[in-house]
Amino acid sequence: MSTLLEVSGVSVSFDGFRAINNLSFRIGNAELRAVIGPNGAGKTTFMDIITGKTRPDEGRVIWGEKSVSLLRLSEAAIAQMGIGRKFQKPTVFEDQTVQENLLMALKNTRGWLGVLFYHPTATDLQKVDDLATEIGLWQELTRKSGELSHGQKQWLEIGMLLAQEPRLLLVDEPAAGMSPQEREHTTDLLVQAARTRAVVVVEHDMEFVRRLNCKVTVLHEGSVLAEGSLDHVTSNQDVIDVYLGR
Repeated sequence: MSTLLEVSGVSVSFDGFRAINNLSFRIGNAELRAVIGPNGAGKTTFMDIITGKTRPDEGRVIWGEKSVSLLRLSEAAIAQMGIGRKFQKPTVFEDQTVQENLLMALKNTRGWLGVLFYHPTATDLQKVDDLATEIGLWQELTRKSGELSHGQKQWLEIGMLLAQEPRLLLVDEPAAGMSPQEREHTTDLLVQAARTRAVVVVEHDMEFVRRLNCKVTVLHEGSVLAEGSLDHVTSNQDVIDVYLGR
């Protein structure tokens, strides 16, 4: 599998505290990966570095077939390269319908004038229908997003990211606060998404990680402690000591 993103030898300190310490990580083009680790392990900073929110003190972050260095790019430019991020708390436009939210998110090359006078084409509407079906919200298209359940808002936000056709999706604790049925649907959604793009899921919930059935990267004190299947990493003595033994 060809590498889509490669992070190598990355370190970053905040006020003398080393949040990321010589971290190396790579993910392929269509791959699902779970990232786990105790609080303070560097999971959020790791995502901040990939998306350009935080600049590392040293190391490289290389993207795509042309080996572009992401460290030279702004957050907006990195997003345009095809890296989408979903934070833990869903941010959808609550007064807009599900359909309107998805239409706004569609990847269209239009300037501010285009946005002002935007009328969806038949192709746009079909894309939105397909996305709504994929995320399980097709029957909710005309509902205001503020009326959706917590889980449905999370799916809508994932749908809005997918509408931008990212090549890499970074998802922060998607299962938090969900019912068992919602978590099951979220698992299916992420597994499906990873068939055509790279998906990195940062998650605390081991049961959810097990259901993803993918390679797991364990972070500890800002570097990779172990990597492999969930069974492999959870039987690693170092992982048991720093994470599971708590």
